[in-house]
Amino acid sequence: MVEAIRHSVSMRSAARQFGVSLPTVQRWVRRAEGFNLDEVDWSDRPCIPHHTRRTDSVREDLVLSLRNQLRTQSDLGEFGAAVIRSEWLRQKLANPPSVRTIGRILERRGALDGQKRVRRPAPPMGWYLPEVASARCELDSFDVVDGLVIEGGPEVRVLNSVSFHGGLVASWPMNIIRTNDVMIALAEHWRAFGLPSFAQFDNDTLFQGAHQFADSIGRVIRFCLSLEITPVFAPPLETGFQAAIESFNARWQAKVWQRFHHDSLADLQARSARYIQAHR
Repeated sequence: MVEAIRHSVSMRSAARQFGVSLPTVQRWVRRAEGFNLDEVDWSDRPCIPHHTRRTDSVREDLVLSLRNQLRTQSDLGEFGAAVIRSEWLRQKLANPPSVRTIGRILERRGALDGQKRVRRPAPPMGWYLPEVASARCELDSFDVVDGLVIEGGPEVRVLNSVSFHGGLVASWPMNIIRTNDVMIALAEHWRAFGLPSFAQFDNDTLFQGAHQFADSIGRVIRFCLSLEITPVFAPPLETGFQAAIESFNARWQAKVWQRFHHDSLADLQARSARYIQAHR
């Protein structure tokens, strides 16, 4: 390769000819510069530096000794990196390492008491429904935000929705949300954007229906089934199932409810509609 370049072959041509990258060609040409080919050391060289700034073993041992001394004898009982450096300075020892260097020494020598948190990957969205988890089907999640009061005005409840895969959001601020209102909102939303395969709710009787009648299901459930949509209900106290809609609830409150002073319900509905349009 180097011989070809010395016979007026360009470096790019040599790289293509020998099937290597251009930086590889440049590295070997630099290695052979000023030498005959039989005088060049063609052996591989490790990429690690020949000289490092790693703290020598004597100072590392001193760090560990100070740590053990502070841990067993100090009145305060603190023996972290910052305290070790303060003790180093107090004893007027030479060349005090920085707090970060002390921390690296403690980690390298296995002297840290804390364990690194194991962060396991989250399950796929909709993992409990194989068709949704594999993105073959869509799921629309619905929830109600309540406890909002317009200053000098009425209490407000908000029906929110978000789709798992498409991220399509919807919001309906109202004074009172009844089952009829939910069904009208769902019909309006699905008429505009199409039917999902699943609709997910929490355990609010607004969605489930009244519980005092045995062997009966609520109107929202019957409405979904009539459209061949499977209703799904999140288990109580299992927040992970509702993570997507709860996240949107918090974002809607931060970006719509808390950002502005709303003079009336109509004003809130107009601001919410503009936010939903912008989000879409």
